[in-house]
Amino acid sequence: MKRSHLLDYLVGRIIRIEQPHPVRVAIDGPDAAGKTTLAHELVAPLQAHGRPVIRASIDGFHNPARIRHQRGGTSPEGYYLDSFNYQALTESLLAPLGPGGSRQYLRAVFDYRTDSEVRLPAQVAEEDAILLFDGVFLLRPELFEQWDFTIFVEAAFETTLGRAEQRDELLFGSIGEVRERYLKRYIPGQKLYMAESRPRERADVVVDNNDPQNPKVR
Repeated sequence: MKRSHLLDYLVGRIIRIEQPHPVRVAIDGPDAAGKTTLAHELVAPLQAHGRPVIRASIDGFHNPARIRHQRGGTSPEGYYLDSFNYQALTESLLAPLGPGGSRQYLRAVFDYRTDSEVRLPAQVAEEDAILLFDGVFLLRPELFEQWDFTIFVEAAFETTLGRAEQRDELLFGSIGEVRERYLKRYIPGQKLYMAESRPRERADVVVDNNDPQNPKVR
């Protein structure tokens, strides 16, 4: 389908969800599959329907480097098990926006670039707000019940690796370093996640994003 048709389809699904609290949407998928791009694209059409949108990402809920890399910098288990602070994510964002929550939330608590806490002022969500939250490992058992709608964006690992080589060369210093990180840590870590949590089977919608301009809904 055309990209615009995908966005129309997802917006239609999301705005039909009725909850007495903000709707919490997870946009999950492997690294470089296109999660963040899709989340950004959904903001304007949801707002056009009169819905306030909260954008946040798992990148705002990393663990400190000493925890993330305690099993080694290229450990797949370390990537899957140690990267993120799910307690902080739940307490600061997902629970406040959920059933019986205060609607007072934080969109981030940690900056992995500086390896330090982020101290942002708390915000209060409107009752009909929609949280668009992108990131890896979002449909794992600790988080699955916290979402009101789930999207899994998938692409072949050879495709995501090629995108990462273009996107992350400056971040890691060289294409060779990008390949090493992905082949040793990120892709094997995703395979662990898929084996344990079966995100393709659990998601409300699976988007095949191998060709972003002609995605497929599975």
